Amino acid sequence: MYIPFKRAFNRKNDELRQITLIPNFYQYCDGSCLVKFGNTQVICAATIDEKVPQFLKHTKTGWITAEYGMLPCSSVDRIEREASKGKQSGRTVEIQRLIGRSLRSVVDLSALGERQIKIDCDVIQADGGTRTASITGAYVALVLACRKLLKQQIISINPVKAHAVAISCGLINNIPVLDLDYNEDSNAEVDANFIMSDNNIIEIQACGEKHPFSEEVFNILIEYAKKARVLLINKQEEALK
Repeated sequence: MYIPFKRAFNRKNDELRQITLIPNFYQYCDGSCLVKFGNTQVICAATIDEKVPQFLKHTKTGWITAEYGMLPCSSVDRIEREASKGKQSGRTVEIQRLIGRSLRSVVDLSALGERQIKIDCDVIQADGGTRTASITGAYVALVLACRKLLKQQIISINPVKAHAVAISCGLINNIPVLDLDYNEDSNAEVDANFIMSDNNIIEIQACGEKHPFSEEVFNILIEYAKKARVLLINKQEEALK
């Protein structure tokens, strides 16, 4: 039996923050989306590149890659630009690889042709869940870029075969909760991210930050995530109308 506790904005344990997806946020790229998960805000942009990485040359297969970064004033304490340090942090590399492989999992890369789509995810305000917001918004930017290729008759088949959404879950005071903000995430005993397509799992990241967790807890978290998946896909579809 789990006793409810008070969350910000009186959210229920299985309730998402307010989700907003604003398509075509940028004027100059091939597809873009401003995504908001509560106070977390990320600008996702897609750029079509007619060149592929060296290992894919002459294969007639495309590629999707991603870059992720937090702007200096996106957090309470100013974040130093990684360019000024001369290298990316391990966290940055891990997140951008996650975004890239999550999107590739729902795309027929051969239908994309020998070109790549570069996804940029820039966090302008961070309050927990920046990677999950990035994946959810990046999908919208990706679809818009593919629609441009289709409209210009550069490709003949839509390469995007399924949705890709992501959401965080966790255990706080032994209580399962959905879509953690920063305060909740920093105090979570268990932290998990679920990346999902329409009816399947793309990837799960889960860690017992303070202690191991049971299968019972995991099953509750994944049910919360599956409930959120439906709502997030609906938000994507509304943004892409």
